[in-house]
Amino acid sequence: MVLIIGGAWQGKLDFAKETYGLAEGDIFTCRDGEIDFSRRCVDRLEEFTLACVQAGKDPVAYFESRKEMWRDSVLICGDISCGVVPMSPELRLWRNETGRLCQYLAKHAARVSRIFCGLEQRLK
Repeated sequence: MVLIIGGAWQGKLDFAKETYGLAEGDIFTCRDGEIDFSRRCVDRLEEFTLACVQAGKDPVAYFESRKEMWRDSVLICGDISCGVVPMSPELRLWRNETGRLCQYLAKHAARVSRIFCGLEQRLK
């Protein structure tokens, strides 16, 4: 599995498409608390963690229980850890859970890349 992280509009998806030869049909974009792991790439994991927080679900447990489904995937998550800490308890929990999920995924990843201004910084 490959994990790609980076801030908003930094070129994460474009990097994934170019580096891993992804077509539009290969990409699943998270919008809620379910993920279609039949696609080669899962984008916007931060949206998934927000849905999990709102539903009272543990995003790490979700991934843990589906390990075989994503072990060959390209996973992309927006970095929401920078900037002002949100005032809302729900949004603080979202930030925490996204960080916790990224730590879990990074531990299991063969490669972790941070994208900034379209450039890759290899972390693992």
